[in-house]
Amino acid sequence: MSLAHTAAEYMLSDALLPDRRGPRLKGLRLELPLDRMVKFVAVGFPLLLMSLAFAQEFSSGSPISCFCPSNFSIRQVAYVDSSCWDSLVHHEQDETGRYKTKSLWPHKALPYSLLALAVAMYLPVLLWQYAAVPALSSDLLFIISELDKSYNRAIRLVQHMLKIRQEGSDPHAFWDELEKARKERYFEFPLLERYLACKQRSHSLVAAYLLRNSLLLFFTSATYLYLGHFHLDVFFQEEFSCSIKTGLLHDETHIPSLIMCRLTSLSVFQIVSLSSVAIYTLLVPVVIYNLTRLCRWDKRLLSIYEMLPAFDLLSRKMLGCPINDLNVLLLFLRANISELISFSWLSVLCALKDTTTQKHNIDTVVDFMTVLAGLEPSKPKHLTHGVCDENP
Repeated sequence: MSLAHTAAEYMLSDALLPDRRGPRLKGLRLELPLDRMVKFVAVGFPLLLMSLAFAQEFSSGSPISCFCPSNFSIRQVAYVDSSCWDSLVHHEQDETGRYKTKSLWPHKALPYSLLALAVAMYLPVLLWQYAAVPALSSDLLFIISELDKSYNRAIRLVQHMLKIRQEGSDPHAFWDELEKARKERYFEFPLLERYLACKQRSHSLVAAYLLRNSLLLFFTSATYLYLGHFHLDVFFQEEFSCSIKTGLLHDETHIPSLIMCRLTSLSVFQIVSLSSVAIYTLLVPVVIYNLTRLCRWDKRLLSIYEMLPAFDLLSRKMLGCPINDLNVLLLFLRANISELISFSWLSVLCALKDTTTQKHNIDTVVDFMTVLAGLEPSKPKHLTHGVCDENP
């Protein structure tokens, strides 16, 4: 065995990917990075504000302070604060002198509305987890495994070709058999390509993804409506008139029927409202961007894997409308690119292929590794001329 053949065998052995038979792909990402960021912000931010609202209420005591008459006892003052907070109704006179009431309940419901918002924003995540993740996980495991196996098959094929070329005594027979194999497409393993082509006709994953992001936009719009309709009406009202002629003070004739109270937690209410509008306004473009990514193909990823035999989705123009499950799988393959060990090898081979002087003869990883192993990608010219000379 010559040193050249030994070096070629070592090079091809090093190019083989390790066989992963242990726990398969523990780090598989089943959420896109931007989707994960949106989830953490949309769900975590209202929970943070809720905890701050409760902390402010527990630390500062009563959220209101009523201006009671000086002759009130401590018990009566505590009763007034408690009664006015329970009712939280503002009494004011209109132009005709009649009293009309205005409820200030959004102040009292603030922590619970934030909790409801967090639950609503988590519903699209639950939908994705139960409707799409099981199928997505199995699809990704199969595709990642098959892509790496296809690369390994191509390398082993070149090893076999090198072995046959070394052991064979007739170079003409070797090249004739090789050209026949290429003509009959023996080197191609079309299972993965056909599977991905079938995914273009499937729409379950893309429907779940569209529904998830559409629900996020819907709940964000509902949040805007809630804040605009209920919070804006009481946003600047710091003081209100409270009726105290109830309960313990119902029969007291020497006290006024209305007293003024001040909302000590108004600043917290305003900060929560404004920050909620600001944060969810920033999230809307991110959600819309996630939806627009379904309208285009990740052709760079596909072009790199065109180096594999029987992976001609681009060159055969098999890609149609991008709104299907295949596009969703490509997005998640890009997010799990660290699990695709073959991607780095094929990226290097693609870069080298673009700089080689024989790029017209190199289409797949088999052709390129054949050249690196010291074999010609096609029948040498001197053998072709030899055959012509023998058959004038």
